[in-house]
Amino acid sequence: HCIAFTAVFALHRVHSCTVVRGVKPLVILTPPPSPHTHTNYSARVVVAASTEPLSAGRPLKVAIAGGGVGGLTTAFCMLKAGFDVTLYEKTGEFARFGGPIQFASNALSTLKAIDEKLFERVMREFTFTGTRRCGIKDGLRSDGSFRNTPVVDPTYLVDESVPADWFVAFPLKQCADFFNLPYTGVIDRPDLQEILLDECRALKPDFIRNGSPIVGYENHEEGVTAKLGDGTTVEADVLVGADGIWSAVRAEMYNEGEVKAKSADGLTTQKCPYSGYTVFAGETVLKCPDYYETGYKVYIGPQKYFVTSDVGDGRIQWYSFLSLPPGTKRAGDSWEGGGSSDKEGQDVISYLKELHDGWTPEIAYVLDNTPAASVEQRDLYDRWPEFFRSWAQGSTVLIGDAVHPMMPNLGQGGCQAIEDAYELTKALKATQTFSGSFANHASVEKALQDFYKSRVLRVAGVSLLSRLASDLIINAFDTPWSPHDERGQSWKSYLTFFWKPLLQYIIFPAQFLFLYSYHPSGGMGDLPKRLEAAWQERHRENAEEVFAKVAKEGQKSAGPSFFEAANS
Repeated sequence: HCIAFTAVFALHRVHSCTVVRGVKPLVILTPPPSPHTHTNYSARVVVAASTEPLSAGRPLKVAIAGGGVGGLTTAFCMLKAGFDVTLYEKTGEFARFGGPIQFASNALSTLKAIDEKLFERVMREFTFTGTRRCGIKDGLRSDGSFRNTPVVDPTYLVDESVPADWFVAFPLKQCADFFNLPYTGVIDRPDLQEILLDECRALKPDFIRNGSPIVGYENHEEGVTAKLGDGTTVEADVLVGADGIWSAVRAEMYNEGEVKAKSADGLTTQKCPYSGYTVFAGETVLKCPDYYETGYKVYIGPQKYFVTSDVGDGRIQWYSFLSLPPGTKRAGDSWEGGGSSDKEGQDVISYLKELHDGWTPEIAYVLDNTPAASVEQRDLYDRWPEFFRSWAQGSTVLIGDAVHPMMPNLGQGGCQAIEDAYELTKALKATQTFSGSFANHASVEKALQDFYKSRVLRVAGVSLLSRLASDLIINAFDTPWSPHDERGQSWKSYLTFFWKPLLQYIIFPAQFLFLYSYHPSGGMGDLPKRLEAAWQERHRENAEEVFAKVAKEGQKSAGPSFFEAANS
């Protein structure tokens, strides 16, 4: 609410004055610029930031930069906690764009801990993937029929008729059941965005300021001054930088220079290194034979991998991860302000089919049925975990992709932002006195440091696992060795074959148990099973309706872009 502005009025012609609640205007008489002019003396009205001590019982004033998943969830958490929150978003208005986002069991548990109604609304729009077969398929040996063959059958070694389509199945359901948590799945960003906006506005109708990006800040003894893109400033007790991987708040905190500034060699942007991978993505409405039996599949082979996932309403989203130099653009990226043309999309589809020549026909089937305009490309950038630099400076703190961007392999980017929102609010809430007051700014600054210390190790572990997944699959994995053909004969193929029992029975169970070990809601009894049962009926009905419509009318574009996001 403390928006600094200057208005000049002729004293004898002041018609009105806007009063900002809790702020006293300062009236400063200013002489005319020249004795020869006819301008009367004027009054400069400056809305000054409130200097009430925190102990006066007023709510904590929080400014949030960025209206993505992390920013909106943080706003809702803090509004529920009784804080005076204003979110500053660079887009002029929110619109329905953005592809599906994955929420694993840990994120769903956190949403339920934040608010029961929020959790229920998300569940109504959710598509479960973790209730079905998810895992790694042999990209060369899958026979093209989308069959769900056994993952582990020792007779395969001596009987060449035993299928080898599936390499490993992820224990998503078993690990969620271990903690009695809801199962992994996806929700469309526009649906999630609308839910969060509604819930925030119910608590504070004017909580968001669109078209007002925070571009910098200055900490001081009474809090922080946030600088907006139009040159004005706002005062707050806390500034939360939730403005994504190309964060202006981060650039200021870590002295990274201009936002999105590229290095001379093009290998770093805003001091963030290129991961070595580019990803193509597309979306299609397609009734594959295994549509209702599988959640998502990772096809592995030499030097690349291809992923497909059910994202609800009959839609399949696919990604192709390739190790290519940065800037090898073949398609548009709506995150950067432009999508692909039909020609660009078709060229990419042809290019990917050539790259996967000799792979399972399942990949070509998905690509051939993809609307060309839905295809996009993005270079992936990734930062190492911030072990040695705090996420907080004075009254300013970073969360989400602004401080720990993640490779998309585990689908934990949004999940960790939600965990951040919950833990940051909890840390600030813990500094309140019995009366609900905050003792002083020093206690608030300490809470921000406590938040960083409580999160850094877990986030680092998740971030490293996400990075390791790409590196291992592309650089260390290959088509598994088989005694029945000549397809996998490199040392990587033998290594991949011998890794299989370790991955299936030790590594992946440990990985998902670690991810789900954070579950602030606690176990949910039989609720996950009831949610799954209700979804199963809804999912099939909705999908069949869409399949029938597409069969009759065709499809031009399968839906919102994978790359578009609420804070783009």
